[in-house]
Amino acid sequence: MELIRGLHNLAMKRNSPSFKRCVLTIGNFDGVHSGHQMILQQLRRRADELGLPSTLMVFEPQPLEFFAGKGAPARITAFHEKVRLIQKHKIDSLVCLHFNEALRSMSAQTFIEEILVKDLGVKFLIIGDDFRFGCKQNGNFDLLKQAGRQHDFEVERTETFTWENKRVSSTRVRDAIEQGDFARAEQMLSRPYSISGRVMYGQQLGRELEAPTANLSLKGKKVPLAGVYAVEVSGLEDLGKGPLAPGVANVGVRPTISGDKPLLEVHLFDFDQDIYGRKIRVFFRHKIRDEINFDSLCILKNQIGLDIIAAKKHFGMDRAF
Repeated sequence: MELIRGLHNLAMKRNSPSFKRCVLTIGNFDGVHSGHQMILQQLRRRADELGLPSTLMVFEPQPLEFFAGKGAPARITAFHEKVRLIQKHKIDSLVCLHFNEALRSMSAQTFIEEILVKDLGVKFLIIGDDFRFGCKQNGNFDLLKQAGRQHDFEVERTETFTWENKRVSSTRVRDAIEQGDFARAEQMLSRPYSISGRVMYGQQLGRELEAPTANLSLKGKKVPLAGVYAVEVSGLEDLGKGPLAPGVANVGVRPTISGDKPLLEVHLFDFDQDIYGRKIRVFFRHKIRDEINFDSLCILKNQIGLDIIAAKKHFGMDRAF
């Protein structure tokens, strides 16, 4: 899959000898959940029928993040994770446009003529009938249908995936994760919810608390969960831990030690090897408790012991910490 970032690179692609018209869809695709997967299958199917490349357009930051700032909903997937999940669907090109003031203020007509028609050469557009775009969101599905007749492209509604008689959406998935209902989230995602990253050096406080941790930076991004969880970790197979190693994780800012940046800390059971710099994936299985500001490190240490016992009980492990 080719990743094209920004209007400049999109224009360079348009001017290349290999340029072809495309089948396109547009959206946030946060979580790449079952509904998104159905749209990607629809995109791939139409592209194969027409013998044209399949293209997905997303925006960074997501438009709501641009407008709402810190008040925007937490992301289900980081951008690098979104790219990985989309790539699995054999999409030919992922176009990522920087959502800024210039793009926000662009008229719907200019967006169609300059980006969709001129830069992308859209031949077939798959879009939700509630899709809004352009300055003051003046563009809509009907305008795209009208433009299609003028510029020789067809517009088709996206297919809808429902679960429990409701449309699967990023909001529903996010709510399930926030509530610690990982079974429900997995049903809508078609995979277990997870966070991946490289293990980084921390403050080594976990060793002092007799629970050493592998720390993953969340890069200052808001995630849809906070607290203590029973987890399983992949990426340690060559170290004798099997495909999934059980543990307990804390997600949050660590108020007891006056932390200010969100961090994912994982304590793996019966494991003490150096894994700094290793990429791991953390699967969330069960919420144990919310994050708490304890009065002392001694109280925190005692609670960590109880958290480990609770996580081991979830996994049916007999031996207590």
